[in-house]
Amino acid sequence: MPVVAPVGRGFPLLASTPTRKEKDPMGEVELPDSVYYGVQTQRALNNFPISGITADPDFIKASILIKKAAAIINAELGEIDQNISHLIIQACDEVLSGQFRDNFVVDVYQSGAGTSHNMNINEVLANRAIELSGGKKGDYQLISPNDHVNCAQSTNDHIPTAMRIACLIKSSELLKTIDECSKSLEEKGTEFYPIIKAGRTHLKDAVPVRLGREFQVYSRGLSEHKVRLQNALEEMKTIGIGGTAIGTGLNTHPLYQSKMIAELSKLTGFDLKAAPDLMLATQNMSPFVGVSNAIKNLVLDLTKICNDLRLMDSGPTTGLSEIRLPSVQPGSSIMPGKINPSMVELVNQVCIDVKGNCSKIEDASSQGQFELNVMMPIINFNLLHSIKILTNALKVWNEKCLKGITANDERCNQYAEGSISNVTALNPEIGYLKAAEIAKEAIATGKTIKEICKEKQLLPDERLNELLDLEKQVGK
Repeated sequence: MPVVAPVGRGFPLLASTPTRKEKDPMGEVELPDSVYYGVQTQRALNNFPISGITADPDFIKASILIKKAAAIINAELGEIDQNISHLIIQACDEVLSGQFRDNFVVDVYQSGAGTSHNMNINEVLANRAIELSGGKKGDYQLISPNDHVNCAQSTNDHIPTAMRIACLIKSSELLKTIDECSKSLEEKGTEFYPIIKAGRTHLKDAVPVRLGREFQVYSRGLSEHKVRLQNALEEMKTIGIGGTAIGTGLNTHPLYQSKMIAELSKLTGFDLKAAPDLMLATQNMSPFVGVSNAIKNLVLDLTKICNDLRLMDSGPTTGLSEIRLPSVQPGSSIMPGKINPSMVELVNQVCIDVKGNCSKIEDASSQGQFELNVMMPIINFNLLHSIKILTNALKVWNEKCLKGITANDERCNQYAEGSISNVTALNPEIGYLKAAEIAKEAIATGKTIKEICKEKQLLPDERLNELLDLEKQVGK
């Protein structure tokens, strides 16, 4: 989860706190000597006391993997000293193992393009590498955040590359969870297949349907959404690392880009590809919109599924009560015995939040100017946040709801037998208009379709029974 700290603060600077001073082009800044971040991170803490929410762990991981790959390749190409490279790589590995995570303190709402995040990463790695070399934090003559850790990089190619890799990392769990939900729904489809219930269109009686078929449809829908999301994620594997400031590749070795793609593919486990146009990859946010829209498409259908489940579970005495959702907690502070469909309500709320995030991503994507879209931090935060909360919601929905759904066979059969729309099966024999008259009379009198047909002797009993047989109406 993102670290939520007191707004505008990193590590507290008390009178008794040992401090050090660091200098950047704007002057000196005092900060606690215990921290591994540096002067530019401290400026960001002072400048952006907005939410207290810091970078997603997968975004930090992606950023560190890029820095590690760059240290390896820059040393191989003779751009930085081998010993400095080794120390940066060691610092990267320590962070990847979980150390120093409390030093990534920049608010997700920060300077445009994510410069503050990039420098937070650079400074932590530089200061830890300096410490490993036997030096003191802040002595950037030994190892520089800019000249060594950030060698051959710019915020403008680092951040969009890290965004893509973080999205791929985080989405792997979402894809797995969609599969698990789909499997649970498919199992319920098999379990409930013999049960016939009233179908409904416009929330009115419709021809009968198998309860199991409804759950099978939910399952297949989720599986198809998984494929759409996978297709959208393929674009994330095309990265613009090596483009530096605007996509021209200034300050990089001619072999840097190709070697970085190969090294990052090895480190991440993803089959990454070089963007055919580095300027486009630097400024264009459409791949993130594509993934966001695939997720939005998924939550639109998830909302429908959850609403269906809520309606089928409504009651138990004054609603449909065709299924029973598992009870997970009391539903009222005043009405004893009341149980609410809490897990589907949770998923509905998450779906609403995700749809809102998708709108933010679309709007931010449209705000690029010339060679850069400076709204990358908000695109990244909202996309990763959506993936996280949707994954977590689907996990608990599956475990605490889907797997425990049971059917109310008796109520389903009652509605199926009593549905006015069963008269539809008589259309080929008596015609639509005559069937409509029977339906109208059934509503007015409370009699069943079969009773009215028998009274009017419209069809032989054997043929009437055959046409109104629910099993034949729903088919195999």
